Amino acid sequence: MFVFSKLSRHNNVFWFCSILRNSSDFFVILLLSGGNMVSGKIKISTKSKMELVSITSELSNILKSQSISSGTLYLFNPHTTAGLTINEGADPDVCRDIISGLRSIVPQDLNYQHVEGNSPSHLMALLTGSSLTIQVENGRLQLGTWQKIFFCEYDGPRSRSVNWKITADPI
Repeated sequence: MFVFSKLSRHNNVFWFCSILRNSSDFFVILLLSGGNMVSGKIKISTKSKMELVSITSELSNILKSQSISSGTLYLFNPHTTAGLTINEGADPDVCRDIISGLRSIVPQDLNYQHVEGNSPSHLMALLTGSSLTIQVENGRLQLGTWQKIFFCEYDGPRSRSVNWKITADPI
């Protein structure tokens, strides 16, 4: 049985509170919906059929321009033949090895039915995924010492984009 519900806004933070009653027990559901939230797109021009492009610097610059010290960065890739990943960025051979490994995992000459001929690219995108979530603390992306954020091109060269959203933790 529904008893009470309220949506309110305080200091640019939306709060939703519901009090529910089930038999003799009361349940309180409190949902917090982000404080400051900003979003946008990064444009990427890939140069090869397959490549991993670091987008870490661009994302760090966006984060600095927003003055958000603590929160979450969400990334979404709207392309079906590309992916996103976090991996080592110090040694460029790692990126080359990842591409070589994906080429060996995904057969290029299977009897694919997709008429465009890029089914291997779709399968590689499936393996790396289309979204990432990264914590932000003290105004910095919480990545390991050697980690970078990569846009993974599997069907280039193309003009691509990655959608981003940063939500600040409530104070």
